[in-house]
Amino acid sequence: MNFGSFLQNALDFLPILAQGVWMTIQITVVSFLLSSALGLVLALLKLSPLRILSVPASTLINVIRGIPIIVQLFYIYFVLPELGIHLSAFQAGVIGMGIAYSAYQAENFRSGILAVEKGQREASEALGMRSGMMMRRVILPQAFRISLPPYGNTLVMMLKDSSLVSTITVAEITRQGQLIASSTYENMTVYTLVALLYLMMSLPLVYGLRHIEQKMALGKKI
Repeated sequence: MNFGSFLQNALDFLPILAQGVWMTIQITVVSFLLSSALGLVLALLKLSPLRILSVPASTLINVIRGIPIIVQLFYIYFVLPELGIHLSAFQAGVIGMGIAYSAYQAENFRSGILAVEKGQREASEALGMRSGMMMRRVILPQAFRISLPPYGNTLVMMLKDSSLVSTITVAEITRQGQLIASSTYENMTVYTLVALLYLMMSLPLVYGLRHIEQKMALGKKI
């Protein structure tokens, strides 16, 4: 295949792949927000001094981490309807990715919270802050700064792993590429474009997160 035919095919395929790019971005953003919210709750529960809260949270985190993401997606999309819970492919994909990554987010947050110096807690208690206020105003802001590198890496990983939702028919970029390749047999062109599009989405995230980390390390405003 020469460059001219590659370029012509690329011009024909890109509008369709662009629709998949938009779907990929939606899945990544919504799943990331969901996983962050669930992960923070799980992290706080796991750190609770009450075993009735910490043990179930720790167990749930281990269970989620021990099951492959694709199996979790299959279970939500194919098994839940048998129990009377019907979700669209997009909903199942977002929920599955959000739950799967909540376990990793929980560990990111937990390690960040534990890394905050004890003196910060002691100073907050000396000022008469209650535990909830201390967590919101003192601990969590510092924990977020500490956990930003792995937190950012999780976002990049979710962008790439969003391709897994193609297995439950979500028309994101990988699924669109599969459909084009199956009808045109232009496998080299299609999957080269898909790889380049993922790279074009990932690299700005990587460099942007690195910039934010450097700014925060220097104590500057972003």
